Amino acid sequence: MSPTRRTLLGAALGGTAATAVGLPVTPARAASWQLKWSPSASGDGLGAFETVEDDRADSHPAGHPHIFATGNDWRFNMHTVDRDTSADRQRQEVTGLRTSSSSYLEWTEGQTWRVTYSMYIPSSLKATTTFTHIMQMKQPGNGTLPIVVQSLRRVNGVQTIELNLAVDDILVGRTDLEPLHDKWTDVDFRIKVGNGTAGSVRWILKSGSATVLDKSKRGVDTFLADRVRPKWGIYRSLGDTSGSLQDTYLLLTNLRGYQLA
Repeated sequence: MSPTRRTLLGAALGGTAATAVGLPVTPARAASWQLKWSPSASGDGLGAFETVEDDRADSHPAGHPHIFATGNDWRFNMHTVDRDTSADRQRQEVTGLRTSSSSYLEWTEGQTWRVTYSMYIPSSLKATTTFTHIMQMKQPGNGTLPIVVQSLRRVNGVQTIELNLAVDDILVGRTDLEPLHDKWTDVDFRIKVGNGTAGSVRWILKSGSATVLDKSKRGVDTFLADRVRPKWGIYRSLGDTSGSLQDTYLLLTNLRGYQLA
């Protein structure tokens, strides 16, 4: 039998049967991360995202645009006068992973996704006693609740950055924010989209060559309905009691999206 014929027959028979007749077995391919999204600020601009939520209430026209590409970075400006459509909070965010003018990636139940990027948090972007989110995972739609939030939170007076599973209020991890101020921090976030106890997340922060934090949670709820959509930017409450709210900004670069397949 020719080598080609043997290979085709072995693949058709499968592992156990192939072994029984002495044919080579082709091992199952291991799952790996497949790059699905790799925009550049200089090339794609805000077209990298599914939607842009820049001053939805038109509260500060003089500050427009609050969200824009500058060089290789995406910049999110926040002024103390900015207001969202709910006047007790501020929001300058982008959503989703756009792949063309007419399509974007959809994260659905049972899938596993990963986003990596670098963020620059200036010392003017402080942790607050109420919510200040700089990344969210949400079900799309007005009024939907967050599933995962990466937040800047004051804990007993200490500025921290944390990841929380908002559905069941589960803290994934937390570390001091101040050592990360005024420098680039690398983020690696992974999520298995699952209902009830079928989900999982992993959150890694690196500063230079040092791993600052690497935390995971399994058996958790990471799905509400429809799909999961990432959001980045600054979304914060005006209810802070620490005096930490001031004009500020956030920079993001090297955004990448992968699916486990």
